[in-house]
Order: sequence, then structure tokens, then C-alpha cells
Amino acid sequence: MRPLTEEETRVMFEKIAKYIGENLQLLVDRPDGTYCFRLHNDRVYYVSEKMLKLAANISRDKLVSLGTCFGKFTKTHKFRLHITALDYLAPYAKYKVWIKPGAEQSFLYGNHVLKSGLGRITESTSQYQGVVVYSMADIPLEIL
Repeated sequence: MRPLTEEETRVMFEKIAKYIGENLQLLVDRPDGTYCFRLHNDRVYYVSEKMLKLAANISRDKLVSLGTCFGKFTKTHKFRLHITALDYLAPYAKYKVWIKPGAEQSFLYGNHVLKSGLGRITESTSQYQGVVVYSMADIPLEIL
């Protein structure tokens, strides 16, 4: 488990900023403590500093994971967000889309959402913008 390099940090923050914008600082400086990002086996983990100090006693080859997996770096050094980051990104999302209950099940099985299946959408959401998909009950479903 090691800190991210400058290039890795830049690539990851650009991807996260696509979804939460300027709220990126709120992920690191939280009221319940300081959190940081660490890389282990090409996966980026979101870990509290208290937990990080405790994990320093475990060797790298024995450590499976630590904290919440935010995503991974591909072999071409692109960053892919994982669904486990949804709970941390959803409260700070700039652009949101709400899906009606009838289209929700179809969307979760991997199908496209028709225009009639959209309940609400955040104003000024441009095409190809990074959005967080919610159910009508305000439960985050997916990061797109």
C-alpha cells in the first residue's frame, strides 16, 4: 500500500471531479477525520488516517484490501470508478438523474432508459456529462 504518484493523483482527481466538481476537497477533509487515497495492486482505496496507521503493521503481500475501493487503474493507466465509491460520491454529485420505478428494474439489469423513464434531471446537465443515477426514493443506483 503506497501513496499515489502525481500522475496517478491527477488522473484520479480528474475522473472524480467529472462527477462532484469542486466538492472534491470535502472527500479528503471530512469532519470525522482526515482521509487519504492509497494504491494497492492497481486499486485505489479511500482510507482514514487512523486505519492507515493500524495497517502499517501488516506486510504488503498479506494485505488484501483496506478501506473502501474507489476504483482501479487499467493497464493503459486510465482510472475506472467502482460502484463501491457511489456512497461517497452521491451526496456531492453536481448532476443527478432520477429514474421512475417502472424503468428502474430495467436499468439495473443493464438496459437503456427511455425518455419516458426519466423522473427528474438536474438543470443545465449537458450531453455526455458524468451523472449519478437515483431512484425516485433518492437511493443512488449507479455512476454514469
